[in-house]
Amino acid sequence: MRHLNKINHLGRTSSHRKALMSNMAADLILRKRISTTTAKAKALRMYVEPLLNKSKENTTHSRRVVFSYLQNKFAVSELFKDISAKILNRPGGYTRILKTGVREGDNAEMCIIELVDYNLNMLSAGGDAKGKAVVRKSRRGGKKKAEGVEVKAESTKKAKDAKPKAEAKAPEATQTPDKESSEA
Repeated sequence: MRHLNKINHLGRTSSHRKALMSNMAADLILRKRISTTTAKAKALRMYVEPLLNKSKENTTHSRRVVFSYLQNKFAVSELFKDISAKILNRPGGYTRILKTGVREGDNAEMCIIELVDYNLNMLSAGGDAKGKAVVRKSRRGGKKKAEGVEVKAESTKKAKDAKPKAEAKAPEATQTPDKESSEA
């Protein structure tokens, strides 16, 4: 049984895994989005989210604790200046994992891990969805089904009326170029 085996060791020694997570976390903070394998992204999410949560409290102690994990002063300053201001009201879930398919060569599952508040495309799409009215479709029968039959009957009548008019116009259009080409 897997009791207390929460950490994915990623096939690495402890020191190698700590260095990998530190470097990936610093890159994620500096670049806001990185591409990696799904297993590494899930391990990175567990590593970086407590650091992001720690950055909400801007004290010397929290800066030193975060620096002990990241070992990159530029990433720490970026985290406490810009990122902490954006995630201040968010109660958790600071990262998003988007699967992108498999890697050519070894068929490893690849994904993009990003900071949620920095994806402008998703934020703008989410804002548009809130403004639109949501139309719910029901699979149950009832009154709406009878109304739907009447609507279909009206639309088929309109379609039948529209077809003869289109056919009547089509022969006239083909006859005029023939007359002009025979005269020329």
